[in-house]
Amino acid sequence: MTLHQLKYVVEVADRGSINEAAKNLFISQPSLSNAIKELENEIKTTIFIRTNRGVVTTAEGAEFLGYARQVIQQTELLEDKYLKNAPVKQYFSISTHHYLFAANAFVELVKEFGGDAYEFALRETKTYEIIEDVKNLRSEIGIIYLSEFNSAVILKLLKENDLIMDELFEASPHIFLYKHHPFAKRDIIQIEELDEYPCITFEQGEHNSFYFSEEILSTRNVKKSIKVSDRAAVVNFMIGLNGYHVSTGVFPEYLHGDDIVAVKLDSNEKIKVITIMNKDVMPTELGKIYMEALKRVRG
Repeated sequence: MTLHQLKYVVEVADRGSINEAAKNLFISQPSLSNAIKELENEIKTTIFIRTNRGVVTTAEGAEFLGYARQVIQQTELLEDKYLKNAPVKQYFSISTHHYLFAANAFVELVKEFGGDAYEFALRETKTYEIIEDVKNLRSEIGIIYLSEFNSAVILKLLKENDLIMDELFEASPHIFLYKHHPFAKRDIIQIEELDEYPCITFEQGEHNSFYFSEEILSTRNVKKSIKVSDRAAVVNFMIGLNGYHVSTGVFPEYLHGDDIVAVKLDSNEKIKVITIMNKDVMPTELGKIYMEALKRVRG
């Protein structure tokens, strides 16, 4: 296994095509195909499945690519520091549910890090993809939640994927509303009172199981439901349609001013927010800084 081979497979994965990757690497397509086949034979793993429309990464290949990217990034750091005499570029990525406090902590990370060169990624995405990102080392840290309803399924999935968890905090569920919503000034809300208003949730794609929902009470039958994929849409629908969203109540106001309020939901349920990491990876300094920022945001 060589560094060139690792760079080859990462390039093919990024391009989705052996032909396009070969052009970008300035080598012939047969040479690239042979190098990948030799690597697959050596590691006894099929990384790519060839199709008429390009290549598709296998599940085993995705895991291998996660490690390959880490090796390449570390090599680039060494070259920048000791061979190019250039500022060392830092890489850091997290995958998270659509939590404002996670974005807030990310802002704190960038402010505190203050490096000359960095490439950071904040992936607000689906539950299953967060687990896959951390498993395959696309992200160092994942942020998801556990409830009494989903914990058995999620914890089993974490164990099967060699992921470890740490509890960040436990919160009572709150209802996020526009400040002019009829219930915005209430101290507490019964869930049944919201039946006539649109319930806004984050869609989970092909893994749209109740257990993978970002919100508690996922099995509840609602008259009006809007599923979205980004946090900005939630705010737009709360303001424009008097919709509501169920979450933790941890809400940094500076990200959206005072337009959105959090009102406690009358429920015995608890939301346990956890961080997940790959057990084979030691936390980086950036990871430690981010975790401390998360704790500060929570207070």
